[in-house]
Amino acid sequence: MDLMFLTPVGAVLAILFAVMMAARVLKFSEGSDKMAGIAMNIRKGANAYLKRQYMIVGIFFAAMFLILLVLGFSTDFITPFVPFAFITGGFFSGLSGFIGMKIATAANARTANAAKEGLNRGLRVAFSAGSVMGFIVVGLGLLDLSIWYYLLKYGFSLPIEQVTSAMLTFGMGASSMALFARVGGGIFTKAADVGADLVGKVEAGIPEDDPRNPAVIADNVGDNVGDVAGMGADLYESYVGSIISASALGVSAFSHIEAVSGDQAVTIPMAMAAIGVIASIIGSFFVKTKENASQKSLLSALRRGTNLAAILIAIIAFPLVWFMLGQDYIGIYGAVVSGLLAGVGIGFFTEYFTSDSYKPTKDLAETSKTGSATIIIGGLSLGMKSTFVPVVIVGASVLVSYFISGGASDPGLGLYGIAISAVGMLSTLGITLATDAYGPVADNAGGIAEMAGLDPEVRRRTDALDSLGNTTAATGKGFAIGSAALTALALIVAYTDHIEEINPNFVFDLSIKNPAVLIGLFIGGMLPFLFAALTMKSVGRAAQSIVMEVRRQFKEIKGLMEGKADADYAACVDLCTKSSLREMIAPALIAIIAPIVVGLILGVNGVVGMLAGATVCGFLLAIMMANSGGAWDNAKKYIESGKLGGKGSDCHKAAVVGDTVGDPFKDTSGPSINILIKLLSMVSIVFAGVVVTFSIL
Repeated sequence: MDLMFLTPVGAVLAILFAVMMAARVLKFSEGSDKMAGIAMNIRKGANAYLKRQYMIVGIFFAAMFLILLVLGFSTDFITPFVPFAFITGGFFSGLSGFIGMKIATAANARTANAAKEGLNRGLRVAFSAGSVMGFIVVGLGLLDLSIWYYLLKYGFSLPIEQVTSAMLTFGMGASSMALFARVGGGIFTKAADVGADLVGKVEAGIPEDDPRNPAVIADNVGDNVGDVAGMGADLYESYVGSIISASALGVSAFSHIEAVSGDQAVTIPMAMAAIGVIASIIGSFFVKTKENASQKSLLSALRRGTNLAAILIAIIAFPLVWFMLGQDYIGIYGAVVSGLLAGVGIGFFTEYFTSDSYKPTKDLAETSKTGSATIIIGGLSLGMKSTFVPVVIVGASVLVSYFISGGASDPGLGLYGIAISAVGMLSTLGITLATDAYGPVADNAGGIAEMAGLDPEVRRRTDALDSLGNTTAATGKGFAIGSAALTALALIVAYTDHIEEINPNFVFDLSIKNPAVLIGLFIGGMLPFLFAALTMKSVGRAAQSIVMEVRRQFKEIKGLMEGKADADYAACVDLCTKSSLREMIAPALIAIIAPIVVGLILGVNGVVGMLAGATVCGFLLAIMMANSGGAWDNAKKYIESGKLGGKGSDCHKAAVVGDTVGDPFKDTSGPSINILIKLLSMVSIVFAGVVVTFSIL
């Protein structure tokens, strides 16, 4: 029996569940006219930004489509399907982020209004909105995979080896879109956030989300275009990337084994992802909490849903592997469990290092007693230290997955096991992403509660949800970064397999003594730092323009500080839009150009070295930046809850500075690096034929 039918079924189920959750959210009231008006301004700003972003990205995709079209129809470097796969990958990646943003901007005022009635009601609205994001990502991802699989296999009657080879290339489109969305949205949101905090909180001494702050609407718009639309495109890319890389390696691993066909090997990751949809739907119904719940209770509520989904996958994956591959290859199931456990482990330790319920963030808050310098030093130290455990977890997962899958006797099976462990880690993405995406909704709800002058108790509830959202967002980034490392390893192997398909006589020399490999390692290790430097500087430049604009309005608009005049919110939104779209181009182009240039100069061996260096350094740098930023943010919120003098104290001012530094760490540079390391591999695979033919070395 062919279980591949589960993939389109899973896609339909996920999309239908997302529609159901969206309908549930829209049934709630937006509250007063003032609340609805604020939400409308946020929606307009987010829509205007995405419209302009997609126009710019559309130009890039059109140019790349033409280049790939020429290569596909006039040379043997790529198949004619590649340019079209590139477009669909980018389209679905962008669409998933756009839909998530639309529901998030519809849910913010509704969450604030629901929080009037209680904490659990506010959580349900925000989590339902986050569920739309989570399930639309997996639904569209599985839909894209299903369309290409059935089109290539039955429409064009291609052998399974060519099917997976062609499907592998649409990951380049998804990764390209994700990088533009993550970088552009990240620059927007953090420029607005930094500008609003530096002038509003530190200089003017007014509360966060105070309507007198001209950057307050831009800040709330940024939460949606960066933390929702950008994140959705990001995790769409992670999700499909892990599935197609596992599929390609499965075909290669079982090519010499008569008992198992390549189709069966492809079915495992596809069907597992579909089963993950069902497990995530079941888990989402168990996310609820009591009133006046502590942060630990709120975390437990979300963890209950994600853990249940992981347990269900662990149970169902066993008969799936047994039925498809037989008992001789049941070790592949061990790789699935290894990936699930690695995901849970990374999630827990990310939570440990970033949540104010635990010692590291509490200790970080204590360093604010001696000023902003010590809290910045403490945050950097915490982030660096936090890389230790994820590396051990990922290393253990790779080791277990490789050997339990049969890598000792057949390296191909071991590598397939590593790729399958990444699929296992992301199989519950529907609910994992829901717990992540709900955070920006809660953040927006808090802003609306403040601007609309709601009861302080409402703001206390939304702040509790927002603080939880910071932790779950950090956990979501941990999942994305961990899976990126495993997927990137799989893609490096897929690249070497692809080279051997192009030129069966090619002999790799990946020794550290090979100068091309050594230089490639250094270049690859440098790329994440260069990328992070460019994105950080972009946030700084964009934030400077917001700081100057906010200062200008405070100075020139009479009565603004007294609350007798309205701020010009549109000016800040427009500044952020122009700055972020201009600044996102250079970092994104690095990932496209670097593999081609390195390949043409250093050859295939140099590219493998570059991919290895980028994966190792990118993985560590991404974790460090994401966890430092999350800890700084929650240390600030810990103080704002009344600890160490509370809001307005010297400790609070120091914590605001730390949080300001951490904003681009956790929401721009850090999460974008995991896309970078996979896009480098995707581009390398697509242009492998060009490199083999024209490289100097």
